Amino acid sequence: MSAVSLYLASRSPRRREILDQIGVHYELVVGDIDETPNAGEIPEEYVTRMACEKARAGLGAMQEACMVQRPVLAADTSVVVDGKILGKPADREEAIAMLRALAGRDHQVMTAVAVNDDDRLESRLSITRVLFNPLSEEQIARYWETGEPRDKAGAYGIQGLGAVFVRELQGSYSGVVGLPIAETVDLLDCFGVPYWQ
Repeated sequence: MSAVSLYLASRSPRRREILDQIGVHYELVVGDIDETPNAGEIPEEYVTRMACEKARAGLGAMQEACMVQRPVLAADTSVVVDGKILGKPADREEAIAMLRALAGRDHQVMTAVAVNDDDRLESRLSITRVLFNPLSEEQIARYWETGEPRDKAGAYGIQGLGAVFVRELQGSYSGVVGLPIAETVDLLDCFGVPYWQ
């Protein structure tokens, strides 16, 4: 088995699955950050700042634990409609409001990826347009009951049951899932991190 070459600063099982898919050997390291948007911060800046802060926090946690020095990868995903960031819903009411806002129209999914080591911090941004079918109140309520929307930005998971809502996608499917492969591989190449191991 190949040696671990990267730390992943994420609790997301979807990001782990994507790294597994492209053959990256990694360990988890997570540092907590404040994810509150800054006043006047536009979505592109917000997701990029979050990915960079997560990568910095992961590097700090790695150093604090005296772990072997390796690059740290982190990512952040936001669903954006009408310039408004939709994060993970706090409760049923917020999830239903989000799904109503997305129904029958398009939105953007922005995922930023950052890699940090002792010498530098680099990031990339993926923006994907997603068009939803119209949704009935019954569909929205039934989807909430599945449990899937609870921990998803924008209250849906394209890789799960929420896939039935999507009519069209322009951009990166893996970016909507939570880790855009093209941008991630670009960063891995920049830091000399192998894939296809």
